[in-house]
Amino acid sequence: MQKNTFRFKNILLSAGLAGLAVLAGCSSTPNKAPVEARDIKGGAAKPSNPVPVPSTPTPEVKPLPGAENAGKPGYYTVKPGDNLIRIAIDNGQSTRDLIKWNALENPNRIEVGQVLRVLAPGVDAAAVTTKSVPAAKVESRPLDAKATSTAGAASAASATTASASASASAAAAVRDNDDDPVWGWPAAGAVNVGFDEQRNKGLAFYGKAGDAVLAAADGRVVYAGSGLRGYGNLVIIKHNSTYLTAYAHNQTLLVKEDQAVRKGQKIAEMGSSDADQVKLHFEVRKQGKPIDPAKLLPGR
Repeated sequence: MQKNTFRFKNILLSAGLAGLAVLAGCSSTPNKAPVEARDIKGGAAKPSNPVPVPSTPTPEVKPLPGAENAGKPGYYTVKPGDNLIRIAIDNGQSTRDLIKWNALENPNRIEVGQVLRVLAPGVDAAAVTTKSVPAAKVESRPLDAKATSTAGAASAASATTASASASASAAAAVRDNDDDPVWGWPAAGAVNVGFDEQRNKGLAFYGKAGDAVLAAADGRVVYAGSGLRGYGNLVIIKHNSTYLTAYAHNQTLLVKEDQAVRKGQKIAEMGSSDADQVKLHFEVRKQGKPIDPAKLLPGR
């Protein structure tokens, strides 16, 4: 009996030691398998706090000046290659007026797409109509043998009339109106190249350097300079709200902007600036559109 009891204790002791050995083996795992967290769909789990990626702010696009008036009568949208002088002459206005009407701080910096007012504030663009060009009036008088007997009286009357005419002409030169100007020739020579709406928007007078260039009618100088490509030293005269004239390729300018001039007054000397020879290029613009000056100039 005692012997059996001793054997049973040895069996229990052996079993206990074996269990401890198994537990010790399980608790010491020197090479653990990597553990990867996965979401419920089997993919890798996203970080709980992702790092925000800064977004690039969209630059604010500011509308160009006057954009709200695009397409309206009396306004002009700037196109590539435009400058203020070209826009002014094409719309029959002065650069000074365009600067004032549009509050331009720097007239040399206008942007493509910018919209400019090209009619004076308060003017109804729909009411601006193109007037017909009147035919030149030719007045003939018969010779009178008795006319010589009144030559003295006529001469005195002529002097009085000339003085009054000069005063009236000077006043008319700075006044905007719709009356047709009294035209005169801008140069003494013959017309060498006629008007062609596609190739030559005026008349060309050939001459020699220094020949006189004359104002074709009373008016006010709205431009005197060389800022319009292809025209050289240029004078532009505004005669009223309808007509202006341009005198190009001069060697010397004798007038300045905002100066009143009278018909026949010497305003420049003929030259070859921005041209292949000495000549005067003369244009008449009616509401900004070039017309044939030969239809306006009197007979010689």
